Formats: sequence, structure tokens, C-alpha cells
Amino acid sequence: MNERFAFYDDYVQILKEELVPAMGCTEPIAIAYAGAVARETLGELPTAVKVSVSGNIIKNVKSVIVPNTGGQKGIAAAAAAGIVAGDSSKKLEVLAAVTAEQAEEMKAYQAVTPIEVEPVDFGHIFDIGVTVYAGEHSAYVRIVDFHTNIVTVEKNGVPQIVENSGCSEELVQTLTDRSVLSVKSILQFADSVDLEDVKPVLSRQVECNMAIAAEGLKNPYGANVGKVLLEVYGGDVKIKAKAWAAAGSDARMNGCEMPVVINSGSGNQGITASVPVVIYARELGIDEERMYRALVVSNLCTIHLKTGIGRLSAYCGAVSAGCGSGAGIAYLLGGGYREVSHTLVNSLAIVSGIVCDGAKASCAGKIASAVDAGILGYHMFLKGNQFVGGDGIVKKGVEKTIASVGRLAHDGMAETDKEIIQLMVED
Repeated sequence: MNERFAFYDDYVQILKEELVPAMGCTEPIAIAYAGAVARETLGELPTAVKVSVSGNIIKNVKSVIVPNTGGQKGIAAAAAAGIVAGDSSKKLEVLAAVTAEQAEEMKAYQAVTPIEVEPVDFGHIFDIGVTVYAGEHSAYVRIVDFHTNIVTVEKNGVPQIVENSGCSEELVQTLTDRSVLSVKSILQFADSVDLEDVKPVLSRQVECNMAIAAEGLKNPYGANVGKVLLEVYGGDVKIKAKAWAAAGSDARMNGCEMPVVINSGSGNQGITASVPVVIYARELGIDEERMYRALVVSNLCTIHLKTGIGRLSAYCGAVSAGCGSGAGIAYLLGGGYREVSHTLVNSLAIVSGIVCDGAKASCAGKIASAVDAGILGYHMFLKGNQFVGGDGIVKKGVEKTIASVGRLAHDGMAETDKEIIQLMVED
């Protein structure tokens, strides 16, 4: 092992913060989580509900099935699920223990309970507020910026525990500074990390995400993108990497209730950053230690790419994860800084135009395209080909290119995001 990496503890903590289990698409699950906390704060089943959400939440909840609801979609269904049957102590697995009887209770509850959905713009791309009412009493819970970041809890308009902040200090979460991430440092960390420090989160990611990918290939879900890839293009490792990742999204976006270990707040990104690397390792007989170190590269490169973009954007998150998986595959196959850097630059140049129009079945197709770009980007460099600074948004050097993409997605696509949301809510 090399000398201990300077930001070692930060990198370990970043992985622990980001690679957490979730059941179902994380935006509706965040609404369910807020609903569960609101009901617990109120102390009884609400007779009326108001859900106030930012545009990106509307976009990412509108078309995706909420798990354990009998196939229901949308914001009202997510809120009702959390209120009727959610266990807030499970956070992003808030609906994991819901029974079939409780799913029927949710439907009955929605039939008699007004659930108002209100679009809001308070300056946060990620913003969820759930207000619940019963008689003269009310409770309010607000989550901003990321999926479990509760910043306000009120009962009858009175902040709970800490005046002015609206919640207990334990509820307000802070994330480790992501500015310590760079491609060169990620590789240094991957080379030197004691695997016992990261294996618990990585092994859980492998187990959960490979299981849901297998489920997506076994049974019909959505548009069956993973199955189509294998049936049409065959069983080459490059096809399998795309197909298994797509199949995980096929299942997850279309009602499968198996848990996923997420990355950057997204199950699809967690699947995309991990499954292709595992497929390559298993198909090519590469040892487990190298696979885990490659997963460190893939996951941290994905997080690094997403940091400048933000949790939600008009820029498809699968792009970052697909490029990250390409970097992980490059490392898995013996690549170092040059190979990984050029893989990232090449793949970002190819697929940075894919837009996010919410969570739904077509995410699987976008994942397949992003993973394909990651693999192509790697093989381009092996063959002596590359995109260079000045080719469109590509800059000289991987870090400048990553910053360029972040600016494009965060700033340049802000108006695009508004138009996408408008298109989605129109009849």
C-alpha cells in the first residue's frame, strides 16, 4: 500500500454518505419520508394534506411507480404511502415494510382525503414540503437540497426543539466537502485504501444492484431495454454491461420493490456506476480486490461529476454514472491516470447532450447509452483516438472538462429544465 492518502477519511465518509440503500425512485421516497415524519409529528392520521414541491420534484415523481402501493404513480400516492404506512426511521427505505393490507389502506385513504399538490419556487431545485391537518392541529416538514435533509419540523406552527432552525440539530445533515475530489486523487485513494474501510458499503451495493438487475432480466418490466439488448446484440461483455445496468433500471422504474444502493441520491446512478464494473470483473475473471478498487473509482468519479451539476438538473444523471463506470472499467483492466482521464473526457464528449425528463421507463435506454459511451471512450483511447480541448465543450485536461460539463448542466440548462417541466405537466 502507498502512504496514507491526505483526504483518506473524507473519501471514506463520502462513500458512506452516498452509497446508501433505498427502495424505489428516491424522489417519491423522499416525499413519503416527509409524509411519515409529518404524521408522526401530528400524532394522528391527517384529514387533509398539502404537498409543496419544486419543479424538479414534479418532474421526477410524475411518471414513476411508488413501491408497495399496488402500482400507483405520482406525488399524491407517494405522500399517502408515507402518511398511512411509512416508517420514518428507515429513511429512504421508509416504505420497505409496507404490507398488502396497508397498500389497500392507502387507496382508501386517498379516496376520502384531499391531497393538494402545490408547485413552489423558493430557490431550491430540490424542495419538498408536506403539511398535514387534523381538526385544529397541523404539522409541517420540509426537505431541501438532498433526499433526507430535513430542515424544518413544526407542529401547530411551532418549530420543534430548536427555535429558528425549525428542527433538531440531529435532523439537519451536512455532507463532507466534495471539493477534495479530483480524478488523480480518486485513483490515489483507490490504490491505497484499506478495503475493510469501504467494503461494507461496496459489497452491499454489489449485492443489491446485481440482484435487481437480474430481476429486470428475468421478468418483464417497462420497455425491457436490458432484455432487448441481449436478444438483439448477443452476450459480449460490452453488451452485458449495458444490458444488466439497463435491466436494473427497467425493474426499478416500473414497480420492482427490491432495494438499490444509490449514488448521488439516485438509484439509477447507483446501478449504472456499479453493475457494469461487476459484470466486467465477473466475465473476465478479475479478482474481487481489483473489482472493489474499481468500484471505488467508478463511484467517486460519478460523485465528482455530479458535484458541479447538482442533485437534480436537466442533464441526465445516468451520463455521469455511465462515464464513471467507464472510468471504473478502465481502472479494472489495468488503466491508470491517463486511461481513466481520457475515458472520462471521451465519454463526456459523446453523451453530454442527454436530457433528464424525469424518472420513468426510458431511463433504462439512457443508461445503456451512457454505459456504451463509457466503454467506447475507453476503447477509443486504447486505439490512440481521443477528443481534445476545443472540441465543443471539451477543455484541455479532465478537471477542466468536468468543470465545463458542470457549468453546462447547472447554469446553461436551467432554462431547458423549466421547459422540460412545462412540457411534462401539459396535457
